[in-house]
Amino acid sequence: MTEGNPLLHCDGVSRWFGGIHALKGVSIAVERGEIFGLVGPNGSGKTTLVNCITGFYPPQQGRILFEGRQINGMKPHRIAASGIARTFQNVALFRGMTVLDNILMGRHIFMRPNPLASLFYPWWARREEIAHRQSVERIIDLLQLESVRDEHADVIPLGLQKRVELARALSAEPRMLVLDEPMAGMNQEEKEYMVRFILDAQEQLGLTVLIIEHHMDVVTAICDRVLVLNDGAEIAQGPARQAIADPKVVAAYIGTTRDAA
Repeated sequence: MTEGNPLLHCDGVSRWFGGIHALKGVSIAVERGEIFGLVGPNGSGKTTLVNCITGFYPPQQGRILFEGRQINGMKPHRIAASGIARTFQNVALFRGMTVLDNILMGRHIFMRPNPLASLFYPWWARREEIAHRQSVERIIDLLQLESVRDEHADVIPLGLQKRVELARALSAEPRMLVLDEPMAGMNQEEKEYMVRFILDAQEQLGLTVLIIEHHMDVVTAICDRVLVLNDGAEIAQGPARQAIADPKVVAAYIGTTRDAA
């Protein structure tokens, strides 16, 4: 992790939907090579912030910089091409397609359709296709998906579907990986596998990771720092264990004695 030159910088990001102020001047600086967590109760603004970063809901106030370049206002596919890949809270795989084909879809940002390449496939397009498949095979090996590569993605267990979605994001060769609740719905064994694969991918591919996660054991185990949101605003930020132990964070999750009364 290199401090002082953040890979991602959100500066005073605000977003509202009608009368709902979903984000209220949120600022973070994610350093290169770290795992940064977004934590908070349901409805606190975590996914809205991720959607602002990835271009789905551009912020109405504030700036988002990636590698020093402002990206708010860019289309999602342009942001993906700039080096940010994401997974979704609800599995968003293509039903009826195999695991291999779903992962290959992550390579679309590198594909340049060309009628001439199709016409001269054996000499031109075939080389490109082989290169894409070789890249995907490395991801399949990394995430140990060989046994289900030819299965339809919608018939394999949820834990494997989440791993396929991670593989599809990694196949885009991102410099920053954004994970929206990657352990949701998993049992303890599946969570342990996913943690291992995230750490392996970060180490072997040199990734920076931004992760939304509700499982505090996961957050404290893998996150270098966290931002805790509540009602769209920051209530704590810093090293994972220290931020989560903040009295304001505890109150946001379980309430105060007066609330309980």
